[in-house]
Amino acid sequence: MLLHKISSSQVWGQIALEASQVYIDDGGVARSPFANTNIEKLPDKVLLNIFSYLSHRQICQIARVCKRWRLIAYDTRLWKCVSLRPEVSGLHVGSLESLLALISIRFGPSLTYIELPIELITHTVLHELANKCPNLTHMLLDFSTAMQLHDFNEMQAFPTKLKYLCICLSEVIFMEGFMRKIYNFINGLEILHLIGTYEKVEEEEEEIYEVINVHKLKSATPNLRVINLYGINFVDDSHIDAFSSNCIQLECLAVNYCSKVTGSTLKTLFQRSKRLKCLLMNQTSLVSDYVMQVEWEKSSVQELDITATDLSTECLVDMLTRIPGLKFLSAGQINGFNDSVLKAFVEMGNPRTLIALDLDSSDNLTDEALHKFLSRYGHQLLGLSLSGMPHITDQLWQSILPVLNNVKIVIMGTHERLGVNIHVDQLIDCIANSCPNLERIELRWDPENLRFSDKSQKAIDVLRVKCLKLHCLILSDGRYYEIVKANFERADRLTVVRTTTCCRCSNYYLLTNYKDLIFN
Repeated sequence: MLLHKISSSQVWGQIALEASQVYIDDGGVARSPFANTNIEKLPDKVLLNIFSYLSHRQICQIARVCKRWRLIAYDTRLWKCVSLRPEVSGLHVGSLESLLALISIRFGPSLTYIELPIELITHTVLHELANKCPNLTHMLLDFSTAMQLHDFNEMQAFPTKLKYLCICLSEVIFMEGFMRKIYNFINGLEILHLIGTYEKVEEEEEEIYEVINVHKLKSATPNLRVINLYGINFVDDSHIDAFSSNCIQLECLAVNYCSKVTGSTLKTLFQRSKRLKCLLMNQTSLVSDYVMQVEWEKSSVQELDITATDLSTECLVDMLTRIPGLKFLSAGQINGFNDSVLKAFVEMGNPRTLIALDLDSSDNLTDEALHKFLSRYGHQLLGLSLSGMPHITDQLWQSILPVLNNVKIVIMGTHERLGVNIHVDQLIDCIANSCPNLERIELRWDPENLRFSDKSQKAIDVLRVKCLKLHCLILSDGRYYEIVKANFERADRLTVVRTTTCCRCSNYYLLTNYKDLIFN
């Protein structure tokens, strides 16, 4: 669940700004209206608002300051969305007794979202959540590290108003005993995430267990709008077919990193799910013949991710020329995506609706073809990624940036060491003067390839002043990164500049169901 809030530093900055304003008293002395005011004199509702910008870990720390702060810190309005997974920045709860006390005293009716680790998922906890938190609509259950489940034989209650359920699966623990207990409570679900163990899979092939029965689960969840099956090694086309047979409300299906999916049931999926607008199939094993059987011209699909699949040039041409209203396309790392595909898309397809394009590592596309396409359609794009291609340098970018006047997300550069240099000062200046709506940008070039002068600060100043919506600028760690970071920090924009080591940018922010697809 995504909570979009401004930083606490901005809140305190506003308070400090107001405190710095002065007036002249009867004696002619300049005084601040807040001269005799300290934080203790602020009303409770103001403190509550300030505390709402802090993490729960910080709230627990400030609760030790005094009795008044403790009382405000434990206000249930500050505990609407709670993560109890310390490994992903959540709170650590030492015992079940402590959690039961929190549910009863601190969470209560205000709680709408909770994340639970395996050690805290028991029938007693779930009973308490069902009884004490009637407004709970979002739940994440993390079984990923489980080697043994608790006994759920006595479980008779489960939250009944859930709209969002995320289950992080274990590699070896069978979940059917638990799932049978909750089937009668989850028929109101609209968003379902089943998260697999793709990132933990070793190169040596081991026996694959179907740890959750998808075919039974689909019967209990007829109202699903969004289904995300991420990195599950046992999911195949039959599971997609199962969901499509029962979920007529389906709008978004994501099966990224499900390597057994070949697309054999895609035709049936689109015939049944008339509302399906978003299909994400990154790193799947799609077969071109199956994809070409889909009646794309009759579909409502607007957002498509086929990154790192082995689709042929013929299949790509067939698909892109038949989809009537494509808005979002991620088709990077595909050898078959070449100039002829782009040309056919322009001549026989409908690129006029496209707002996001990702062609990462598409080495078979030439500068000339890209320049021709972007010169014609760049003005309508909100997101563009041309990363991972050594032949795409700052020269192409500077020629097309003036056309990208509406772009919000830009991803450029490659980690490979190039034989040419990137003149980053001119590039940054061009970005600043061409893209006023820019929100996220990533420059992946190796620091050794970046060339800049002593006057770099001027270009960075222009970027910072003109791109006021920019809240994420990602650079490879190096001298230029340090210069840019220091510049933004001096302007009190502390969180904008980041490194590629800990942050990556994506066009996924532009997906219609982006917030629904977040699971961590």
